[in-house]
Amino acid sequence: MSEYTIVIVRTLFAFFFILLLARLLGKKQIAQLTFFDYVTGISIGNMAAALAIDTTMQSMDAIIGLILFTLLSTLVVFGALKSLKFRKLVEGSPTILIRNGNVLEKNLFKVKITFDDLMQGLREKDVFKLADVEMATLETSGVITVMKKTEYNPLTPKDIGLPVESEHTPSLVIVDGRLLSKRLNYLGYSEEWLLGEILKQGAGNFSDVFLAQIDSKGSVYVDLYNEEEKRPQVKQRPLLAAQLRKTQADLEGFAIQTNDHNAKQMYYNQSVELQNLIDKINPYLKE
Repeated sequence: MSEYTIVIVRTLFAFFFILLLARLLGKKQIAQLTFFDYVTGISIGNMAAALAIDTTMQSMDAIIGLILFTLLSTLVVFGALKSLKFRKLVEGSPTILIRNGNVLEKNLFKVKITFDDLMQGLREKDVFKLADVEMATLETSGVITVMKKTEYNPLTPKDIGLPVESEHTPSLVIVDGRLLSKRLNYLGYSEEWLLGEILKQGAGNFSDVFLAQIDSKGSVYVDLYNEEEKRPQVKQRPLLAAQLRKTQADLEGFAIQTNDHNAKQMYYNQSVELQNLIDKINPYLKE
């Protein structure tokens, strides 16, 4: 086996080994690095690089070292999850930098943070005046978290007793010009209604839409493939037809959802009457 082939094979092995390690240690290794995480990542990276390109090194020696280092790192991670004392020993603990609006100079010196570093961390949290800060803490990941004084916090609807409607996760209903019918039905909307909504925003059909998303309030965001060809005016008659079909579908949905026999029959009767009306005027609603 040639030297180049050996390097390629060992590089592939090192790459997949690091990938496996990342899966074992979880997202924290990437998202929020503590000092231990940083040193562990650098060490394993150096060992994997040596395994890949140092052909004078015995492959088995490097593999044993990687496996042993990985096992120790994994044990430390699980130990930190199980024991608070062990986690403090390995990762340390958060350090308060500002308490009750006062900067703790000794703690700044202890964690080797300058005043400029502190101010940068505050600015990253949209705080530019020390007078606005009640508490600031240096987390074990190196991020500075900030709690503003109560009078400087943004006013929320709850503070003034204003009731608001709860928001839920928005859902994509059109992706790459393809209608996600099952998801649309699960959300309780009809295809006719969605067609009417995208017509309002300049689309001619579902195939014109790159992405469409519905939020919990029924508002639809539409992104077209070609914004320059967005239709300036919505055709009102097809839109009216779509809205009527949407209303008819809603009535049928209400009939299915209710357990009251009289209400169920009323919804069905109204749905049938509206369908008859749609059948009569549909020829006049075509462009």
